[in-house]
Amino acid sequence: MDRGLYIAASGMLSEMARQDILANDLANSSTPGYKADRAEQKSFQDVLLHNTQTGAVIGPIGPGSFISRQNTDFTPAPVKDTGQDLDFAIEGDGFFSVRTAQGPRFTRNGSFQTGPSGLLVDQLGNQVLDQRGQPIRVAADGTVDPTKLGVFTVTNPRKAGDSNFTGTAAGKATGSVRAGALEGSGVDPARAMIDMMTSLRAYESGQKAIQTIDTTLDQSASRVGSTS
Repeated sequence: MDRGLYIAASGMLSEMARQDILANDLANSSTPGYKADRAEQKSFQDVLLHNTQTGAVIGPIGPGSFISRQNTDFTPAPVKDTGQDLDFAIEGDGFFSVRTAQGPRFTRNGSFQTGPSGLLVDQLGNQVLDQRGQPIRVAADGTVDPTKLGVFTVTNPRKAGDSNFTGTAAGKATGSVRAGALEGSGVDPARAMIDMMTSLRAYESGQKAIQTIDTTLDQSASRVGSTS
């Protein structure tokens, strides 16, 4: 089998995975506190080619690429005023903590509301916690003192869906809470669209390479078969 088929196919698979990441970023370009992902592509270890008769080294050839790692960019995004009493943004580093059925989760999305029991909750009804890990009660006038919200340093944060992260709380973070505002999404839509088009072009190049190799192999087989 022609090695070029495997090289082109591996590149196409890498670009498909990259497009999934970019599509998810674009879908969350308006989600408060969302953090964009970055895919790192890496080549498989090069293979040395040798002359089968003399054993002399001809040179290396790369057998393709793959997504080696997916990183989340935690750079704080600009904060925008909303005028809503229960919107909160973290200026600087840190995460809010919420209590979910799966255990504590962390988020930068401070779009909160009042729960049925008068406690501060997120959009999914999870209780927002203070620095001691306790629920926060909304005052009678519908406000919450921003200093009551816990802001945690989180080690090894990983996305868990719904703008939440898993990880381990490691004390109070350096960021401060601002009321009546939300952190914007960490996605740059223009950059994401350009990256998406670049990835699509790379995918199409791999597709054309496979078609060319397939045509060449077909012609070779036909000509060998017709040789008398």
